Order: sequence, then structure tokens, then C-alpha cells
Amino acid sequence: MRSIPEDRTTRALIRDEALGLFAAHGPESVTVRQIATAAGVSPGLVVHHFGSKDGLRQEIDQYVVGAFEAVLGELTGEDGVESLDSGAGAASLSAAFTRHFPAGSPLPGYLRRLLLGDSEGGRLLFGRLYELSRAALDDLAAAGLAVPGRDPAARAAVLLANDLAVFLLRDRLGEVLGTDPLSADGMARWAPEVLGIYTGGLNASPPGPTREAPPEA
Repeated sequence: MRSIPEDRTTRALIRDEALGLFAAHGPESVTVRQIATAAGVSPGLVVHHFGSKDGLRQEIDQYVVGAFEAVLGELTGEDGVESLDSGAGAASLSAAFTRHFPAGSPLPGYLRRLLLGDSEGGRLLFGRLYELSRAALDDLAAAGLAVPGRDPAARAAVLLANDLAVFLLRDRLGEVLGTDPLSADGMARWAPEVLGIYTGGLNASPPGPTREAPPEA
């Protein structure tokens, strides 16, 4: 019998392998047997952990939402809110994205495939991401760093569409910018412009680099 820690490790392994396959081929085209083979386990163990492929897909969707929630949480938490109107905000946005969507991660590809497809899973995922966008706007407004606008629902949708564009148009953006916008270098270019527009509008200059504290005497 597997120990509890080993079960958790196996569960995460199955989830990660399924995520990669779903991103590459689409959830509908991937079988439980293919997921089991990629993870090096039996199909029965996949069913044991997740009940079915649909159960596994639901957990992956929640995993994707969790990554977005973590990024937004870092930016709208106490430290993040305080730094959003400075150069530190650009650094924190860049760091948050590269930490939760590292190079080679299948998360962006899966997100793109799911949101652009016509599936109930995609609609549910977008609805959850929209809820996060509304909550983030509320947090920024409460901190005095944003105003909800005349139509907060529409403003939250605009912000979400902009945030998702870097995932949905990743390849095209890479072509015109000459670098992957989700790479560390690409995000270092993207983040200051995004935050500059968010905090000051199109007339504002992007925030400058964070100044280092002078050495102690």
C-alpha cells in the first residue's frame, strides 16, 4: 500500500502529465491510457486518484485558476498593492508571471486551447477568471490605486481580456517583439508597459527601475 506522501506525489505527477498532453492535443483527444503511460502508472491508478478523465480535467482547470489566483494575489496583497505604482510593481509582475508560468510550462498552451474552444470547461474557467479579475479590481480600488469606473463589470472584463491576451496571442506577440512575452526577458519588457498604462493611462511613462538602497556607512 502506498504511503500518503507517495500518493500525493503520484497524483501530482498524473496531473502534470495530463496537463502536458491536454495542452498539446486537446482534452478530447487524450485517453486515460495515454495519460497513464506518460505518468508511468496504470490506468486504474488514474481512475483511483481522479475518478475519471473528466474529474482529472476539472482538477487541472482548478490548477490553472490557482496559478492565476496566485499571480493576482501577489499583486493585490499588502506588499503588492503598495508597490504597483512604482518600479517595484513591474518587477513583481514579471517575477510573479515567470514564477507561476515558468519556461516550458504547459499551462499557457492549455489555457489558450481551453478558452478558444467551445466547451463547458472553457466557459466555467473563464467565469472563474473573471471573478478573480473583479476581486482584484476591488482590491486595487480599495487601496486607492484604481477606480472601479462607471461600469465595474465592463472594466474588469477589459482588464481580464488584456491579461489573457499575452497567453492567447503569445506566438504572434513573440513574432513582433522578437522575444517570447512569457519568458523572463519578454516579461521584463511587457510588465513595465502594462503597469504604466494601468496606473497612469497612455500618457504616462512606464515606471523606472527600482532604486537600490545606499550601502550602510
